[in-house]
Amino acid sequence: MPRSVPPPDWVIARRRAVGDRIRITRLAAGYTQEQVALRIGMDRATYNRIEQGHASALLDSLIRIADAIGVPLSELVE
Repeated sequence: MPRSVPPPDWVIARRRAVGDRIRITRLAAGYTQEQVALRIGMDRATYNRIEQGHASALLDSLIRIADAIGVPLSELVE
């Protein structure tokens, strides 16, 4: 099985920026990580990894997060 190539630094930086936008937007809406995770059917640890930029979120997850927070998807990925 071929080894996975890690993403370049600029991709990791953009992933962290998206996570920061999610966190800022979530806090502005008054939700905890646990509340958003429960609303989208995800465990809090996985949700936390997305906010911290340690994990890549699937598009479906980003759509659910935006919906749970009550913002357009574009607000999270600007």
